[in-house]
Amino acid sequence: MPETLRPTPSAVTEQTCWLPRRRRSAGAARRLLRAFLSGHEGGEHYVEVAELLLSELVTNAIEHAHVPADRLIMVHFALAEGRLRIEVHDPGDHHLDTGAAVALPAPDEESGRGLWLVRHLSDQWGCQARTSGIGKAVWCTVAPAPSSTPTARRSAA
Repeated sequence: MPETLRPTPSAVTEQTCWLPRRRRSAGAARRLLRAFLSGHEGGEHYVEVAELLLSELVTNAIEHAHVPADRLIMVHFALAEGRLRIEVHDPGDHHLDTGAAVALPAPDEESGRGLWLVRHLSDQWGCQARTSGIGKAVWCTVAPAPSSTPTARRSAA
């Protein structure tokens, strides 16, 4: 009887880095993400949306975690099964209600769009207590952007 081969699960690749809670850490996180994705075939299809969402999550961790300034935040990226998972861990104990409606602020508001962007541009997102230690992890998953091949552009016209 012929042997049936089971499909092997997609390879998971991941990277983790600790960053200081400083404004410039959002830029450092984006550079780490670009470097991580550049090492993967098709990684360029995640970059635009992933950088924006990562920036928002890191900025929220820096601005809203009410803890001493010397505490670090952790960023974690994992690429598996056609999805990029982005996690930002911070030592703050304020957990987000991801089931609550996230309203778009008025046009004249200078802030408050971060979680609205995360909600609308990611496949999924959430917030959970960290399994080892204090604080929380806010995460989202990002699908690759459609390829912009000449054939795709012609058929869209």
